[in-house]
Amino acid sequence: MSKSLKVGVVGAGNMGSGIAQKMAQEGLNVTLVDLTEEQVQRGVSIISSTLKEGIDRGIFTEQQVTNTLNRIHATSDYDALKDVDLVVEAVFEDKEIKGSLFAKLDKICDEKTIFATNTSGIYIRDLAKYTNRPEKFIGMHYFYHPAKNRLVEVIPHEGTSKETIETTLLIGKLHNKTCIVVKDSPGFAVNRYFTTFLSESIYLLDQGVANTATIDAAAKQGFEIGMGPFELMNVTGLPIALHVTNYMGKEVSEFYFAPDILRKQVELKQDWDLSDEVDETKFDEINQHLYATIFGVAGAQVDEGVATIEDTDRGAKIGLRWTLGPFELINKVGVEKAYEMVKELYEARPGFHLPQVLKAQADKGVPFEFKYVDLEVKNEVAYITINRPEAMNALNPVVVDQLEKAFDQAEKDPQVKGIAIQGAGKAFVAGADIKHFIECIKTNNIDVNVEFTRKGHELFRKFETSEKLTIAVLDGLSLGGGSELALACQAIVATSQGSMGFPESGLGIYPGLGGMLRTNHQIGKELAKYFTFTGKQITAQTAKELGIVTELVEMEEIEATIEKLVANGKVDKYAKREIPTSYAVYQQAFSDENVERMLNGEKPQGIDEQLADKLLKTLSYKGLIALETMNDLINKQAEMSIAEGIELELAGLVPIFETEDALIGLIAVTEGKRPVFKTKLVVGRA
Repeated sequence: MSKSLKVGVVGAGNMGSGIAQKMAQEGLNVTLVDLTEEQVQRGVSIISSTLKEGIDRGIFTEQQVTNTLNRIHATSDYDALKDVDLVVEAVFEDKEIKGSLFAKLDKICDEKTIFATNTSGIYIRDLAKYTNRPEKFIGMHYFYHPAKNRLVEVIPHEGTSKETIETTLLIGKLHNKTCIVVKDSPGFAVNRYFTTFLSESIYLLDQGVANTATIDAAAKQGFEIGMGPFELMNVTGLPIALHVTNYMGKEVSEFYFAPDILRKQVELKQDWDLSDEVDETKFDEINQHLYATIFGVAGAQVDEGVATIEDTDRGAKIGLRWTLGPFELINKVGVEKAYEMVKELYEARPGFHLPQVLKAQADKGVPFEFKYVDLEVKNEVAYITINRPEAMNALNPVVVDQLEKAFDQAEKDPQVKGIAIQGAGKAFVAGADIKHFIECIKTNNIDVNVEFTRKGHELFRKFETSEKLTIAVLDGLSLGGGSELALACQAIVATSQGSMGFPESGLGIYPGLGGMLRTNHQIGKELAKYFTFTGKQITAQTAKELGIVTELVEMEEIEATIEKLVANGKVDKYAKREIPTSYAVYQQAFSDENVERMLNGEKPQGIDEQLADKLLKTLSYKGLIALETMNDLINKQAEMSIAEGIELELAGLVPIFETEDALIGLIAVTEGKRPVFKTKLVVGRA
């Protein structure tokens, strides 16, 4: 984790303390400031209580909590923020209060310090005017609970510098946030359509369409969410809903105002009554209205350049925890039907929108397509980002196709000397999209799986053989196909957050995109078997010790390291290397003889008894057919070229996917269960 960047948080209430906690959890040193020592200590108490709950639930260890608290410097002395790189303001949602705070900070903090406001609705440009550093002023809108919710809307105003945006995004990544960059506009991206989700639910109640319990139940079904709009308002507070709908009504149009019954409910200081009977016959009418509302508002903000269709959906799925984003819901309903629903509401209600983006798509008569791969060239390096953080950047046919197009574009660009591949959010790439595999098996289309894998191999070989240096940026979790993508690149730059792993044997299949093959050629077949049979996580530090990772750096050093590698030219990732002696025990455990013993349910010989028991137990949870197939493949691939080894892997895909174990294992992982395979290793078998 970063040792050089320092951050501050002003405001030790629920939001501020949560932001500080998350930053400290992820290794950043945080200065938490509030007006009085009493307020500061209350914030620390909130953090301590939340972390203790984490211990009770098995999320944190005592040591992790101690380390987190040690990274938080809590004080009422604002001068403690003088030399921080970024300070996040999380005080009361009032322009004058926030503005006076920034004016104060402007006199205290170094010129380098970036000011970020956690406002949920005030214009960023208006708050920037309180300082003499508008180019270093930006919005960082966290979502509740900020220690748990991964989404942050990053909101530059017109005067924010590119450097400020980049540093803010880096710090967001350093504390494991998924950041979406949105325009400085009313409600930004997510709250703009979420506000109308609430206000139009109240409208349905006001119009007598249904009672609160029915509207909640319908919305939960229609949007596949855990809490309906009225229950959400009860939890977050009706005064907040009133404040936000009034603000949006004034700033955008009268459509955004909530009916007057919300004001009356606030004055009564009562929550919504959710005890009425649910009338399921009203569900279709309710959801059609709420869909039309969301589709129109989401489309309008895309028309206005507030956010892309991808980030609009990302905000809903990550920030609001909806199963589908607005544009995915449009595709599910059908673009033409969705447009007609929006048009009907537009004609009935003043101030509503008829988005051009939706009309154009309806005219085409085809679903929206989503862009999951971004390309940017900086200092002669093409950065290809797999931008699907809501799905941990999992690979599917659409992503692979877009990745190939971006790579081909970068290869053809004469200004590009090197190509770096990275993942958005906290993961690098968490493997292939398992649901795609399951669908192909269930529909008897295993050949589609094979073709998808073949295309992946062809693309990965492009990475491996390109004339331009290809570099995987391993700064987060990678599993399965993600680890195989990293191994296919000519170099790997990793941070301490990076890791690799091969869980396939626990799914009843084998790593099919070169994971066995390339580890085999780098660290030998014994260690290749150890890591792929057991599925044990390979930390970035371990990978560096084994010569798999080229450079292990801090996150803020990634770009400079990549540029240096590109300047130095090609590296031979398959060069002979000394394997540290600490791995000799695993080489012994996975010798040919010991692998045969373990596949027969017997303990490996020549190693510690406790380790032997542990390894045998680990393998007993794996698919035996998968393990036997992997053993055969790795033995043969040890004597093959990379190209030959790929063809051998592809040849075995149909037989492994046809096994009952493959379907059992793949379904189990989507359900969060441990699979019970038909064919498994029996410990103690003669």
